Amino acid sequence: MTTGARRGGVTPGTLGRGAAWALAAGVPLLFLGVFFAWPVLALVGRGFLGESGGVDLSAFRDVLAAPRTWRLVGLTLGQAAAGTAGSVLLGLPAAYVLYRCRFPGRTLVRGLVTVPFVLPSVVVGVAFSSLLQPGGLLGWAHLEETFAAVVLALVFFNYAVVVRTVGGLWERLDPRAEQAARALGASPWRAFRTVTLPALAPAIASAAAVVFLFCATAFGVVLVLGGIRYGTVETEIWTRTTQFLDLRTASVLSILQLVVVAAALAVSSRARARREHALQLLPERSTARALDPRRGPDAAAAAVTALTVVGLVLLPIAGLVLRSFRATDGTWGLDNYVALGTTGGRNALVVTVWEALGTSLRTALLAAALAVVVGGLVALVVSRRPRARAARRTVGVLDAVFMLPLGVSAVTVGFGFLVTLDRPLGLDVDLRTSGLLVPVAQAVVAVPLVVRTVLPVLRAIDPRLREAAAVLGAAPGRVLRDVDLPVALRSLGLAVGFAFAVSLGEFGATSFLARPDAATLPVVIFRLIGRPGADNYGMALAASVVLAVLTAAVMMLAERLRGDRLGAAGGEF
Repeated sequence: MTTGARRGGVTPGTLGRGAAWALAAGVPLLFLGVFFAWPVLALVGRGFLGESGGVDLSAFRDVLAAPRTWRLVGLTLGQAAAGTAGSVLLGLPAAYVLYRCRFPGRTLVRGLVTVPFVLPSVVVGVAFSSLLQPGGLLGWAHLEETFAAVVLALVFFNYAVVVRTVGGLWERLDPRAEQAARALGASPWRAFRTVTLPALAPAIASAAAVVFLFCATAFGVVLVLGGIRYGTVETEIWTRTTQFLDLRTASVLSILQLVVVAAALAVSSRARARREHALQLLPERSTARALDPRRGPDAAAAAVTALTVVGLVLLPIAGLVLRSFRATDGTWGLDNYVALGTTGGRNALVVTVWEALGTSLRTALLAAALAVVVGGLVALVVSRRPRARAARRTVGVLDAVFMLPLGVSAVTVGFGFLVTLDRPLGLDVDLRTSGLLVPVAQAVVAVPLVVRTVLPVLRAIDPRLREAAAVLGAAPGRVLRDVDLPVALRSLGLAVGFAFAVSLGEFGATSFLARPDAATLPVVIFRLIGRPGADNYGMALAASVVLAVLTAAVMMLAERLRGDRLGAAGGEF
């Protein structure tokens, strides 16, 4: 039997490896199938069903014929396009300064730039609202509840995506081609335009596609800053489900959103594949050099970066912190922070802010653990580069499938949970009342970020190292332990930090699932904003500062632990 199996090309070892890889892919597929695909498809499917339960497409006709729908689509695409353009234009100079140049404090500035990306959307909305409303630092500009306010907040959020994605590649870019162009008489601008920019194009396209995706599905920021005039498809889904219980309209809007998401993911995947192909040609070590303010390009890029970091990143946060110390009577002090131990004016809350913070920490820890396990398995599977064409296509499909939670509305996921998990798979248990539902929903949102953090590291491993270890007799498990794991551990701290911070600030799905007596801090902040009274708004400002400081500390620690060892790894979102 053994001889025949070997002649047929199948050995017990081959079967064991196949079973192991099937298990590694099967666990994430099962997790996302039950807690993502099923709830989303169940909710979307309601758009195709009439009151009698049969197929009825009248909802599509009604929604697509409504002028309001196309106004929302136009606002969504317009805000996403403007936010993407702003993020790319401001992010490129910062990518050059922070990854192509060396200067004291570079790691600190990198961490600072990353913080907005993981700040809770509600906190960002409150920060810009306090900055732009009358009495705020920029109240004179009259930008409150305007299109420009929403775009500024979207750029604030996604600036780091461009900086890290493009900077990670730029740091490894061989400078000799540009140096040769300069030696032949090209000006710095022409050398950049004809040599460097084409080399960076895959990373720029990848970053732009992801930023567009994030902007098109932004929820908390638009909900707080956009008001009624500047709602998007995402906020309309939330409004239709929570205020009108109009599931058919919400499901049709979700389908429209999925079309946009699929297009953005396709562009991102194609650009990322080109980028990863280019990374194979880059040198092992960073080519960054000392920042020279006497050089025109260095001085201009440093000036733009400094103005952006101060004006776009620090100013909203500083305004939020400043306003949080202003009491309702106009005096300055800690009154708003002292009030965090209460349930707010007129008992606006069921729990205190500190109790909500404890709930958020426990929930985020569990969600981060789930996301790292599931995301780590996904990264391990899709990092393989099989020789067979069919296997390569399968890996590519899996990569795209596991990225879908990035672009699907968290509101859709949360409401889908309520629709489907009353008796999941026929089990006699109602998961909607379980305390595990919120961390599971947050883990679904965080998994793609874990994958995008760990995957570039695993793909950067030379396959010949694994082949050499196998030839020397190492079992597949030992190859993973001795070759893949030591390298993957470099990005683990950053992956945990991202997962924890994102889970800590998740609002879309949590707003549906968190019970009043177990509300998380973002949900409590949003409830305080919606309650009348200056004391409740002051508490919301103080609670936002607490949440912002906590998420910033987590990301700064993760960035500190990562250091400069990863280069481009961990720089892809």
